[in-house]
Amino acid sequence: MSSALLRSLPRLRAPAAARLASALAVQPRASAPTAEPVPKPKQKKPKKRAAAPPTAGLGQPKQKHEKNAANPTDGQVRPLAFKVSHPARPPTPVENSVERLLPLLAAQPGHYVTVHIHGFPYLVQEGDRVRLPFRIPGVLPGDVLRLDRASVIGSRDYTMKGAPHIDPALFQCRATVLGVESEPLRIKIKTKRRQRKQKRVKSKHRYTILRISELVINAGKKGPAARQHIESAAKAKTAPQIPATQGGN
Repeated sequence: MSSALLRSLPRLRAPAAARLASALAVQPRASAPTAEPVPKPKQKKPKKRAAAPPTAGLGQPKQKHEKNAANPTDGQVRPLAFKVSHPARPPTPVENSVERLLPLLAAQPGHYVTVHIHGFPYLVQEGDRVRLPFRIPGVLPGDVLRLDRASVIGSRDYTMKGAPHIDPALFQCRATVLGVESEPLRIKIKTKRRQRKQKRVKSKHRYTILRISELVINAGKKGPAARQHIESAAKAKTAPQIPATQGGN
């Protein structure tokens, strides 16, 4: 037993590198590792999505609710709706009284009209000069403007009123731009309480001048009824009035 211990002691005193080399020499050499192909992961194919149901648009029927009643105009084609700041109103049918009395109004001289320009009413006749309380931008002297908003058109015996405006197809009112006038320069000094500062404010307003160059009533064909009515009215005014006498002389 002592001899075995004596043999193990020199072995323990040997350097660690020598012991490691002897251990590797005793073990059998393993075969060199061979490179094996790594299997590629299978790529998942994207699933085909189901086609979305078509949205309701022009020419396609909308999904009806079970509680809604049937639409009588569902089969009609609906046009595109364009955004218009001031859409034109559909033409209204002319009433029988207007169609009958409009030739009488057109046959009389001296027509007048109440036109509205930017909300301001002006009672004018042909040849009148109008000074607007503002300056119309983008116009030059000589330009012709059509005034198509009128609330009253009349003559000596007839008057036509709109609700609130008269149909523009029944009359033509045009104005010629004469120029622009300006008022004298006005200077106002503004102050505040307990302050020595003063502010000078200058103002010089400009106004557009118009002349009513045309006022025509579109009465269509002036039939003989208009002439006959005017002649009978003129005869009634010029006929001498016979005073009533008491009988029993």
